[in-house]
Amino acid sequence: MSEGTHWDQVYGSKADEALSWYQRHPVRSLALIERFGADRSVRLIDAGAGTSPLLGELLRRGYRDLWWLDLSSVAQARARRQLGEQAARVRWVLGDVTRAVLPTASFDVWHDRAVFHFLTGEAGRSVYVRAVARALRPGGHLIIATFAEDGAERCSGLPVWRYDAETLAAAFGEPFELLHTERELHRTPGGAVQSFRYCVLQRRADRLAGE
Repeated sequence: MSEGTHWDQVYGSKADEALSWYQRHPVRSLALIERFGADRSVRLIDAGAGTSPLLGELLRRGYRDLWWLDLSSVAQARARRQLGEQAARVRWVLGDVTRAVLPTASFDVWHDRAVFHFLTGEAGRSVYVRAVARALRPGGHLIIATFAEDGAERCSGLPVWRYDAETLAAAFGEPFELLHTERELHRTPGGAVQSFRYCVLQRRADRLAGE
């Protein structure tokens, strides 16, 4: 089964409120975006956006250059319906984060809540890091969240890779500088508590995207 098919089945079989990662109000992501990308003209991409309400919240706050990226066509269709007429204000990219064709050195903010930890192989992680380094402009910010070192070991039937702040920053290496980190205890719709690690890294101006 391809990854796209897997996630299409997940989104096709469950309402948003039944998804373990669902947040009706993505408070922490919004706070970090407004802290590190406060200018409403920034270009922001939400990687693994799925049906998250994040982009809708950002539109309501006046952000104007927003991109949705995910490999599930089922999630894309649902996210478009949820945004209604506002969907026309979002750029929609359907595809794998590691293979999507994106403009180079163009984004001010790359947001990823709970995609990177599904890349359990070194090769996949390296491709992801290079993709982010190419897409972010020098000085741009990566806002990323994964399961913390004491977080879940599996999600939606798939294994995940867990991180503390040091190992997450190290995964992105020299092209990035760690600016901020914090933990979150996320309560799932089913009542379980999951430990997440958030990091904000800045794209160094003195490192090339291929490094």
